[in-house]
Amino acid sequence: KTSPYPHWEYSNNKFDSLIRIVPERGGLITEWRCNDKEILYFDLERFESSEKSIRGGIPILFPICGELPGNCLSLPKGNFPINQHGFARDFPWQIKPLPNQNGVSLNLQANSKSLLAFPFLFSIKMEVILENNSLFIKILVSNLGREKMPFSIGLHPYFRVTNLDNILIRGLAKECINHSDMSNVSTQSQLAKLSKGVDFLTSSDGIISLVDLATNASIEMHNQHPMNLSVIWTDPPRSMVCMEPWTSPR
Repeated sequence: KTSPYPHWEYSNNKFDSLIRIVPERGGLITEWRCNDKEILYFDLERFESSEKSIRGGIPILFPICGELPGNCLSLPKGNFPINQHGFARDFPWQIKPLPNQNGVSLNLQANSKSLLAFPFLFSIKMEVILENNSLFIKILVSNLGREKMPFSIGLHPYFRVTNLDNILIRGLAKECINHSDMSNVSTQSQLAKLSKGVDFLTSSDGIISLVDLATNASIEMHNQHPMNLSVIWTDPPRSMVCMEPWTSPR
């Protein structure tokens, strides 16, 4: 479809659920409607500006989460320039319906440009499935070469909220790493600052819940190993909270 921007659309009427995906922009899931409610935050104006990074949807982070010192990946075979969160969110992905017709498959493989930043042959297959009251995402990363391939992978979902001063987040560990200065602090001290802007990493017990107290709406994120680290990020005044499953610290 072309409106309000070119995208693929997949719906499951049985579950009253719909997703929009732009494979050309990093396999980005831009919208997810569930029970007639938009779950994700999405800044369309910023999306339409190719000069700015995307704010919204579910960007894919690979082969690193966060950034490396000097934006440089140091390996025995040399140093390679790599930007924050890697390149997967910048490359076009291939998309096709799953055989059982309950979702779509997104695929990315190593190419001449990716090899300049990450000298490994890889493929990523991401299945996105609409289920009852939920969105199920399964990711398979394959090493197509003969040498060990170090990597991290993560998702960066933006969840829509009514007011950052009126939400609860449950299921996080008591301690976290504050990304602003890489200090170890209490998670509660960071949660108290959501409306001022936070960026921290912690672990979870497998289920993280975000509760919008203004509407009593809640979202549960079920993280499975190895994506059982979580980054919480807010960017006021945007009415959104990012709860990001990562495989490793930045």
